[in-house]
Amino acid sequence: MVANLWRHHSDAGDDLEAQIARLSREVASLKKTLSKRGAAAYEDTSERAADLYEDVLSRISDAMPDIKRQSRAVQKAAHDNPVATAVVGVAVLGLLLGLLARR
Repeated sequence: MVANLWRHHSDAGDDLEAQIARLSREVASLKKTLSKRGAAAYEDTSERAADLYEDVLSRISDAMPDIKRQSRAVQKAAHDNPVATAVVGVAVLGLLLGLLARR
């Protein structure tokens, strides 16, 4: 009887060990799959970010001559009309102070 119980206990232990080994292999497989997916997602995101950066850089480079031209026009207008520039500056400061006071 004791031998029969021992054999049953041993079989259950072997079965449990086999299940643990199977689960361990499955976990390792899942880790590997997740690692591959994570690497692929990182690579995809990295490529998209690089493409976006290049696109923004290209657009800024294309717009720089217009920005410089408009900047010079604003500087000339401010230089030609100092009183109007001062009034606009005070109005902007008042607006900023009003916005900050609301918080």
